[in-house]
Amino acid sequence: MSSNFWNERYAGDDLVYGEAPNGFIASMADRVPQSGRALDLAAGEGRNALFWASRGLDVLAVDQSEVGMHKAQRLAAERGLALHTCVADLRDFDVEHESIDVISATFVHLPAALRASLHRRVCSWLKPGGAFLLEAYAPDQIGRGTGGPDDPALLAPLDVILHELDGLEFEHAAALVRDVIEGRGHTGQASVVQVMARKK
Repeated sequence: MSSNFWNERYAGDDLVYGEAPNGFIASMADRVPQSGRALDLAAGEGRNALFWASRGLDVLAVDQSEVGMHKAQRLAAERGLALHTCVADLRDFDVEHESIDVISATFVHLPAALRASLHRRVCSWLKPGGAFLLEAYAPDQIGRGTGGPDDPALLAPLDVILHELDGLEFEHAAALVRDVIEGRGHTGQASVVQVMARKK
């Protein structure tokens, strides 16, 4: 999906995926490093990035939507939080090797080759002891009508994701059905995959 698609989606005054952080991210927050640098991938309007910032992390939010990143900056200012933003395509985005303590990616659905490339970079970006948190729709989400892409090529089963993150230690890896109520964009019972992994 293009930056124009996401700019149009985020153009309204409301927050498409709500104000609160993703439920899985929030549930795992006490298990990740409590200080240092955080990176939120495909950050949208900034809900997860702002959550990390509220916990004292030095956060970079990355998204291809200028509109989403402007909203995130506005919300950070309103809440008195420090937040760095970067408008970038994940095909080209990169940071220093072993420079990040926490990386989050929620509902980031990419073509298989790009997703695998991104996951290799995630493994490189994490510091030893750093944590990666992922929640995404599973292939059998299609047809539920509660969120996510309609193209099965953008959805990966858990075993594929775990293979792409080879080298990390998995502290939580699950495929399940749960209620995802996050703004108007995510609206009900959903089939998801979840991963919390740590770099040795």
